[in-house]
Amino acid sequence: MEKTPALKRSLGLWAIVALGLGYMTPTVMFDTFGIVSDQTDGAVPTAYFVALVVMFFTAISYGRMVRVFPSAGSAYTYTRETMHPGLGFLVGWTAMLDYLLLPLVNALIIRLYMTSLFPGVPGWIWVVLFVAAITALNIWSLNTTSRLNSVLVVFEVVLIAAFLVLAVVELSKGVGQGTLVTTEPLFHAGVEVSAVLTGATIVCFSFIGFDAITMYTEEAKDTRDVPKAIMLTLLIGGAVFLVSSFVAQSVFPDNSRFDLIDDPLPEMALLVGGKLFQILFVSAAFAATVASGLASHASVSRLLHVMGRNRVLHPTKVFSYVHPTRRTPVYAVLFVGVVSLMAITPSLELVASMINFGALVAFSFVNLSVIAYFVVGRREYRTGREIAVNVALPVVGFAMTAVLWSFLHRDALLMGLTWTAIGVVYALVLRRISGRTLSEFELDLDDDLDDDNLMDVNR
Repeated sequence: MEKTPALKRSLGLWAIVALGLGYMTPTVMFDTFGIVSDQTDGAVPTAYFVALVVMFFTAISYGRMVRVFPSAGSAYTYTRETMHPGLGFLVGWTAMLDYLLLPLVNALIIRLYMTSLFPGVPGWIWVVLFVAAITALNIWSLNTTSRLNSVLVVFEVVLIAAFLVLAVVELSKGVGQGTLVTTEPLFHAGVEVSAVLTGATIVCFSFIGFDAITMYTEEAKDTRDVPKAIMLTLLIGGAVFLVSSFVAQSVFPDNSRFDLIDDPLPEMALLVGGKLFQILFVSAAFAATVASGLASHASVSRLLHVMGRNRVLHPTKVFSYVHPTRRTPVYAVLFVGVVSLMAITPSLELVASMINFGALVAFSFVNLSVIAYFVVGRREYRTGREIAVNVALPVVGFAMTAVLWSFLHRDALLMGLTWTAIGVVYALVLRRISGRTLSEFELDLDDDLDDDNLMDVNR
């Protein structure tokens, strides 16, 4: 009997970390600095610190679950296996909103960049060219995608380091706070806790990427690298966000020096380094967007592939298909490319407002999955260590995520609930057509892997 092609195991530890960092887009802090500074009354690094703490506990839960279920399905698989297939489907469906829109956001940002540089060229041309290139690379090989992503990530990190050096020089001249030895960027008179928490819900969008790493589990050379990559991505990305936001807030205590608060990155580069550095830094932001486009496109296509393979996303033969030689989910990649073409018309604000809902749903249920698997399923809560690891840590992670839920933007909540309702309707229609509930669809994770991949999983 001919074996079904499986995803190719080609990614080492640092290749996975680079994909996660590419997904996170380290330069996004500068793009959103004006909005978050305005929201938090000049306490951007504090908002990032709160978000990092929340993500740290959730990252631990991701690491534990990926060891138990080495599948590309992430929160969808964990919820399905530990709680209920129907609930797992809804979590996967809701998270799909987050994952599908991120490639679209990157295409939208590229459109904005290019139309500002070439106002005479219609924006749709840039969207089509960008989406076509990203889609083609993801179809060709994840290994090739990973190598290009790594180069782009290194380039943007080097330019961020250059920004920090130039910013410190400005501080030495008395600009802004005039020193790095100050707590003003973290907390000062007028800063309210509620404002910081609202800012944290905005910047948690910046951390989306460490969780997407789990989508590459079936393409990791060693599945034991995935939990390590999750934590490394979060800590490296979090360190970049914290340091750069602290230095930026020291140089720019408020938004008074910016003409454009919605995206002050070009102005920040100009003010600390002059015109030449502005060009270089905008180039780094462009590279970061391309890297994020590559990584986000790759990860969501894996989620679609797994849901198709589990026969809960139709047409299943389309989404579950893996090219026999390229070993990539070709049709799932193409589908993401088609969705990304929607970047031709919508605004960045509208799309961005819809993303955090899906991310927070995934974070919440990954924490709950740890409790469902280890406490409810395996009853591992009898020792102090088991209580700490299996109960306390995921409960804290869930509680902190719940705090961010309470400060989620109303539009994001409305859009997310609407998308979830569409998922419920889809499930009901699927049941009516197939005559089977979601619980009756077989998971067959291991059956879809070839013998070599199974050896890697069990190594």
